[in-house]
Amino acid sequence: MYVCVCNAVTDRDIHEAAASGVETLAELSLRTGCSDCCGTCADLAGEILAEARAKHVRVVPFGLAIAA
Repeated sequence: MYVCVCNAVTDRDIHEAAASGVETLAELSLRTGCSDCCGTCADLAGEILAEARAKHVRVVPFGLAIAA
């Protein structure tokens, strides 16, 4: 689904960005253009990014998080 209509960024694009290490909405905006125009998509993009990051981060012994 399109999240950012202005720059044609999809939820799949956001998941791929999270898998490649994007951690913040600012980084997502720099890499994809998401939310750098009108900003209407910022809240939804942030939610999708947080969900995607949760799926791509795993916890190993001693509480260290490693991106999968």
